[in-house]
Amino acid sequence: MRRHPLRALPVVRRTVAFAALLSLAACLSACGAKQDTISAGARKPFTVMLDFFPNADHAALYSAISQGDFRAAGLDVQPETPAEPAEPLKLLAAGKVDMAISYEPELLLAREEGLKLVSIAALVQRPLTSIIALPGAHVASVADLAGKRVGTAGIPYQAAELKTALQTAGVSSSKVREVNVGFNLVPAMLSGKVAATLGGFWNYEALQLQLLHKHPVTIPVDQAGVPTYDELVLVVREDEAHTRGQDLRAFLQALTRGEHEVRADPAAAASLVVKANPSLEGKLQLASIERTLPAALPIDSDPAHPQPFGYQDPSAWANFGSWMLAHGLLHHDPNTALPPFTNEFLPGQGL
Repeated sequence: MRRHPLRALPVVRRTVAFAALLSLAACLSACGAKQDTISAGARKPFTVMLDFFPNADHAALYSAISQGDFRAAGLDVQPETPAEPAEPLKLLAAGKVDMAISYEPELLLAREEGLKLVSIAALVQRPLTSIIALPGAHVASVADLAGKRVGTAGIPYQAAELKTALQTAGVSSSKVREVNVGFNLVPAMLSGKVAATLGGFWNYEALQLQLLHKHPVTIPVDQAGVPTYDELVLVVREDEAHTRGQDLRAFLQALTRGEHEVRADPAAAASLVVKANPSLEGKLQLASIERTLPAALPIDSDPAHPQPFGYQDPSAWANFGSWMLAHGLLHHDPNTALPPFTNEFLPGQGL
């Protein structure tokens, strides 16, 4: 979702065989062979457009910058903050930055509009978007939304997520009034304007409300019937997925080291995020990092043969793309062309 403005609040038909999808993914190989040893010559400038201002979701990036992991990989990585939430993918497609952090639904929508972009890794491996309600609304489950008002930011796929959740719970959509509250999701709940919201994140807004002792009820959308998807992804231009394989592999190796550093010392990582964005509250950032760490790992990864940090599950992408198509969010099946993601550049991956 367009996550960004929420953070400005005070306290946001599978139609192709699985094997065919994997085959298409291989087409995005940069050079046909993996190179897990990256030599650091002269450092290349590499700009990364954030999805919004620095926050806990970017901890691995800032750790890898601070600890010199990118420098050792031959990259001079510079994060940039967008002036507008809709900017990152558009600026990336225009060649203004080398990479953008975005969301799986947003990437699929951008590709629908003709932007030639592809995700090369997932920062967060599952949905953070949630249905959130305060105790006074008496909402303990999705079924309890019947007869109540639910606030969203007016984004079409939020409406589709709400519809799916209601259908899964056996509630007619006609019995729930969706209210567009813009990005004032938390204030809309606190003021009683709505009984619940769909759009805030379980690792941020819900956590913030917990720290304020508001005891929110939180239902992640993938636990309410919406297919799982990667909330945050790293996106590059399709042509550079063919021509800059070594740079992209180097970036992801360094970012993986940064993620290991965050796991080893979350408090230090939180300090780096706050240093990058002094307006943030350290306690919330640390709690958010700790809460998010499990979601940064691949789901159902085999302990004996774990998938690497950043791995994107092909079947999950296919299922979510089919869900968006079925709900009219897309008009072209994203599973019938070159896939919208590749794992080619992850450590240990590739041909």
